Amino acid sequence: MALLPAILSSLFTIQLVLGYFANGFIALVNCIDWVKRQKISCADGILTALAVSRIALLCVLVINWYATVFNLAFYSLEVKLIVHIAWMTSHHFSLWLATSLSIFYLLKIANFSSLFFLHLKWRAKRVVLMILLGTLVLLVFRLAVVSTDEKMQMNESKGNITWETNLGDIMHLSSQTLFMLANFIPFTVSLTAVLLLIFSLWKHLKNMQLSGKGTQDPSTEVHLRAMQTVISFLLTFVIFFFAQIISLWNSSTQQNNSVHMACKVLGILYPSSHSFILIWGNKKLRQAFLSFLWQLRCWLRKGK
Repeated sequence: MALLPAILSSLFTIQLVLGYFANGFIALVNCIDWVKRQKISCADGILTALAVSRIALLCVLVINWYATVFNLAFYSLEVKLIVHIAWMTSHHFSLWLATSLSIFYLLKIANFSSLFFLHLKWRAKRVVLMILLGTLVLLVFRLAVVSTDEKMQMNESKGNITWETNLGDIMHLSSQTLFMLANFIPFTVSLTAVLLLIFSLWKHLKNMQLSGKGTQDPSTEVHLRAMQTVISFLLTFVIFFFAQIISLWNSSTQQNNSVHMACKVLGILYPSSHSFILIWGNKKLRQAFLSFLWQLRCWLRKGK
């Protein structure tokens, strides 16, 4: 049984290092380009903020991982509450920034004749900003509910009265409901963006075939790359979401600790592996990454 935790710890550490590298690379390249050009595009701004939020999320995950695995003494109930709040905040921004990126790609790439869609397309930056600001209300409300729920659980050992126990159950149920909504809403929005991108690509290919121009054109490639980015986000997020559900169920029923560790390993795929897909789907980041690999290869050859 000691072998499995060791393997899971190794996998977690490898994914953690890769996640730090990928997100740090995205933030560094975009920041350098920002300094050189004295401006940054909306897409690059979202990518940079997303990378920073995922670095913060990875920091919280690693603290929780090693504190849980090694049962560190400093990891008291009060520290757990702080870590939980930090996880919720970083996860919120990571999730909604990725969702905003999906919306931005949809508005900039898809072509529809609807006046409402054209109105949103012309104001894509404002739409993304309003979405991010609007979701802060959900974050504040969720933080208030979760903080109250956690504090009630910490006070359970102090001789609760019946109404306090009932109120604690209500707050715990509210916290779980908000958790489901906070993940289901952005997933639904991103899924809608994917479906609309697919429909837009289908219309574009149909028009290209009718005009006899073929299907290999820049617009088709842009559609495909945007769909690749959004679909990969959805797939990694689904893995992350179900890993969180299983982990919560396992913790509440006090089942095997190895299941809890396996869920953590699967969950870290979301903020780490998806960032590599973002690098490959972005022309500037892809070129910078290939240049880095070439320089690394030359350096290793010189070292030999």
